[in-house]
This record gives sequence, C-alpha cells and structure tokens, in this order.
Amino acid sequence: MIVASALIIWKGLVVVTGTESPLVVVLSESMEPGFKRGDILFLHMKKDPIRTGEIVVFNVDVHERRSDAAEVDILTKGDNNDYDDRGLYAHGQFWLEQHHVVGRAIGYLPYVGWLTILMTEKPVFKYLLIGVLGLLVMTSKD
Repeated sequence: MIVASALIIWKGLVVVTGTESPLVVVLSESMEPGFKRGDILFLHMKKDPIRTGEIVVFNVDVHERRSDAAEVDILTKGDNNDYDDRGLYAHGQFWLEQHHVVGRAIGYLPYVGWLTILMTEKPVFKYLLIGVLGLLVMTSKD
C-alpha cells in the first residue's frame, strides 16, 4: 500500500512537472554557493528555450547523433567550478542541446539528500536501513 502510494505520487509529480526526474540530489560541490552537496532540487521542465543564468540539471548520452542543426547549443558551468562542464559530456561532445536538459531548478530542500549520498558512498548504511525496516515490518502488528 505504501509503495503503491509512493509510486502514484511520483508519477503524479512527473506529469505535473513535465520531467522524468522531478527531484534530484546535488552530488558534488559544483553548485555552491547556491546549492550545497546533499540538497534536493525540485525540477520543472518548460518548453521555453533555456536562458543564460538558469539553473538546469542535465543528462549526457554516451553516444548520440545530432538530429537538428538549428537547435540552440548549451554550455554549462557549476558556480563553484573554475572550468565549464565539458569534461562531464560524452567524448567529443562540446555542447548540450535542449533534449539533454532534464529540468530547471525551481526550489530546494537543504541537506535532505544526504541520506541518498550516504547510502551510495557507504553501502553499510543502506543495508542497516533495509535491516531496520525489515525488522519493523516483521514485528509490527496489523
């Protein structure tokens, strides 16, 4: 029941925000001072062209072919980085295109994403959480 409710809420957010990832965790310090590592960003995807200065989250394809030569090219750079993000792009790719953008940041929750980072970087926390939740399920009474 809880899992089904969470899935329905997630799918509702996907529809309302227009992005496949309405919530993302900031994984590095590249967005500081605006957003810190561990913050959760709320994303929304509009059809409008990306404007200079907008905060965007993007996906990079491992391999792709350019389909529309008239599309606007985008170059990203984290506020806390000395150089642009081309090192994150696919080999030989120098620009992002609109279809790479997952969403635009419209809000955030500070520090809430640290649980995700801890479970990724230190798997023992993930197994402890699964164990505790499993124990709660087995010992709870309906």
